[in-house]
Amino acid sequence: MCAAAEGKSPATIDIVAASVGLLLRFLADHGAKTEAGEVTAAHLRAFIIHLRERRCFEDHPLVKPQERSLSGATVNTYLRTLRTFFSWLVAEEIIAESPFRRVRIPLAPRKVIPTFSEEQFRRLLEVIDTSSPEGYRDYTMMLVLLDTGLRVSELTGLRLGNVSIEEGLLKVWGKGNKERVVPMGRQVARHLWRYVSLYRPEPALPRLDVVFLTRDGRPLSKDRMDNLMRKYGRRAGIAGVRISPHTLRHTAAVTFLRNGGDVFSLQRMLGHSSLDMTRRYCQLADVDVKRAHMTASPVDNLGLGLPRPRRGG
Repeated sequence: MCAAAEGKSPATIDIVAASVGLLLRFLADHGAKTEAGEVTAAHLRAFIIHLRERRCFEDHPLVKPQERSLSGATVNTYLRTLRTFFSWLVAEEIIAESPFRRVRIPLAPRKVIPTFSEEQFRRLLEVIDTSSPEGYRDYTMMLVLLDTGLRVSELTGLRLGNVSIEEGLLKVWGKGNKERVVPMGRQVARHLWRYVSLYRPEPALPRLDVVFLTRDGRPLSKDRMDNLMRKYGRRAGIAGVRISPHTLRHTAAVTFLRNGGDVFSLQRMLGHSSLDMTRRYCQLADVDVKRAHMTASPVDNLGLGLPRPRRGG
C-alpha cells in the first residue's frame, strides 16, 4: 500500500514482494526469526550464498526448475531490492538500523549488451506484411523503437495527445512516473502519421486514445509486442541475438552514438537517471572512436599549420 501511494510501478512492487518473500522463506527454513528487526548481517551473508546456489525457476508453479543457478545479475537485483526495502524500514522507524550496513552486495557481472546489425533489422522489416493494418502497425512500432529507444511499456502506453507529428516529438511516461519528451526522425513521423490516419482501428472504447491498438481496438500489451517480435525474428531466421523490443532499445542507443550523437542527449532520450547505464553504450560504440576523432580532434580543429623552422638555431 505504501509503495502504491508513493507512485511505485506494479513491476517495482512485484520485485520487492518477490525479494522479501525469498528472504522470509530462507529464514523460516533455517529456523531463524522472520521479524525485520531480528535479521542480521550474518543472515544476509548466508542468504547471498543461498541465492548463488539457487536453481532458476526453483519453486515456480508453472516452469520446471533448471540445472543452471541464478545469474549474477538476478542475485544482484534481489539484494539491491532488499537493501532498499530495509532502508525504507529504517526511514519509517520500523527498525533502528539496516543489516545491510555491514554487508557488501556482490557486483553484477558486466555483460555485453546485444544489438541488431543493420542487416538483421532490415530482415525483420522485410518479413512484415505492410499491406494489412496489423502489419503496418508492427512495421511502424519497430521503426519508432529503433529511432527513439523507447521502452516497450512507453511505446504501448503512448497516447495520441502526446504525439506531435509536426514537431517530431513524443511525450512519454517512463520509470518512476517521470515524463520526458523524445524526438523522432522525419521518416518515423511520416509512418506514424500514416498509421494513425489510415490503419489505426476504431477504439473499443470512445475515450481510448492509445496510439497502437489491436485489431479489435484494444491497447496492445507488452507481452503481445514481445510475442510479435519473436514471431518476426523466427520468420526472418535471425539467430545469435535476443529478438525483443529491449534489444531494439539497445540497438537504438549504440546506433545513435555511432551516428555522431552525444552521450548527454542519449541519456535524456533514454530516460536514464544517471550516466552509468549510458556509458555502457559508449563502450560498445567505441569501435568507431577513431572515425569520431577524425571529425572532432581538438588539435585538428584549431586549423594550425606546420611551424616555420627557425634559422640559425
